[in-house]
Amino acid sequence: MTILMTLLIGPIWLAVTNQVQFGQNWQTADRHSVGIAPTAGQFKEAVVQLYEARAFNWRGLFAVHTWIAVKPYGAAHYTNYQVIGWNAYHNRPIVDISSGAPDRMWFGHTPVIVKTLAGKKAEILITKIAKAAKSYPYAHTYQAWPGPNSNTFIAYILDQAPEFGAIMPANALGKDYVPLKKVIARLADKSGYRLSLWGVLGLIISNRQGVQLNLFGLTLGLSWQPWGVILPGLGLLPKPSNHE
Repeated sequence: MTILMTLLIGPIWLAVTNQVQFGQNWQTADRHSVGIAPTAGQFKEAVVQLYEARAFNWRGLFAVHTWIAVKPYGAAHYTNYQVIGWNAYHNRPIVDISSGAPDRMWFGHTPVIVKTLAGKKAEILITKIAKAAKSYPYAHTYQAWPGPNSNTFIAYILDQAPEFGAIMPANALGKDYVPLKKVIARLADKSGYRLSLWGVLGLIISNRQGVQLNLFGLTLGLSWQPWGVILPGLGLLPKPSNHE
């Protein structure tokens, strides 16, 4: 019972404080751009950004949805990389690579920039991201829990492009879904090690990510870059200064 309450305290808090939008129709939910990304037509430098927003509907109690946006030097638009789960139920590709505003509301939930890289390093990274997206091993498989899901896809890309230096949000459920041959593996950025059983149970020990215990896909632990507490559903507290 104690373990269950520990796992649910974050989701319960999100529910009672109305931080998650329930009962929305995905066809009519808010998808407008919030204007936090550099304007493509005015900002010439190459840009790579990692975004997060609360997952759609009740799923937002437990997890965030993540995506990557890139803009090559001088490009007039961004390209967004993400997995859209409900495409799987409509016989459409789940890996969605499309142009458009990178900072749109995620069906009623406000996006947050997790990491931005601009300049020549970003230009090189864009090529690696495109290659990683094409090699994603679960391009035809989707499971909201425990994965592979949208966060599994972004975690895979970040593993293939560790130069970006981005860390997946602790509450990005599905980020730790890995095949059995990688039950115990060194992290791609060489900052530590991860133990994971299909993303259901696991442990991360890292000098960047801290100590993260994964129970049924929900994460709790301690972070020291930056310092904070990781709680299921809520993620890292206090939020980093670059988060809104």
